[in-house]
Amino acid sequence: MRRPGHGWLARLSRAVSGHPIHSDRGSATVWSVGAIAVLCVVFGVVLAMGQAAVARHRAAAGADMAALAAADHWAEGASGACDRADRVAAAQGTRLVRCAIVGETSDLTVISGRGLFSAEVRSRAGPPGPPEPLGPAPGPLEPT
Repeated sequence: MRRPGHGWLARLSRAVSGHPIHSDRGSATVWSVGAIAVLCVVFGVVLAMGQAAVARHRAAAGADMAALAAADHWAEGASGACDRADRVAAAQGTRLVRCAIVGETSDLTVISGRGLFSAEVRSRAGPPGPPEPLGPAPGPLEPT
């Protein structure tokens, strides 16, 4: 059986034009390399998003723990409470960047991660507000 591209017409065409007849040989390799490159880029983006999410969650946990520690030690003064918050934040793998104590309430900001994958979270902690009434507000009863 004859293969296409090897007949007298193909030889004549090559002889006249001086160029070989083009084929699709090797095109699957090019498409495969392109698909692999696209998949690598997608994989890198997913990894970067995961790293950013981890930094955000670590910062939130560190901020909450540090705010609770500072609110628990408000009686030691602002510097003592903020020192305690700084130690707790460092133990959580975060950095305390702002700390304010107003009365018994702590308000602070913590950063986790570095560079492009850093997250900054603000947290507050303190005593609960005045208790809410358990039932409906008392008032005059109206006849129905």
